[in-house]
Amino acid sequence: MLKLNSNERMSQIVIHNQTIYLSGQVGAVDEDVSAQTLTCLNKAKNLLEEVGSDKSKMLSATVWLKSMNDFAAMNKVWDQWFEDTLPPARACGESTLAHPDLLVEITIIAAE
Repeated sequence: MLKLNSNERMSQIVIHNQTIYLSGQVGAVDEDVSAQTLTCLNKAKNLLEEVGSDKSKMLSATVWLKSMNDFAAMNKVWDQWFEDTLPPARACGESTLAHPDLLVEITIIAAE
């Protein structure tokens, strides 16, 4: 098992048995849900590339929205971001996030 970008609370990347687990990715608190979604996805892409993978190898994503009222806006960004590849399996739910101005958080599991 390999853990990268770690601190006392978490690791941003964990690799075990050729599977990559990313911690939850968030955007900037001054962004709207569309911008936060794009930031989350791009941060996940960069972390995957750091360990030799890419977005086409995403297996599963969990999307947490502060409000399901933002579901359509998040999906618009999601659909555009995955235009060139098939998206992973996905679950989406509503949750209180770690900061009151966060609107979306996305966790990813991917293959190496």
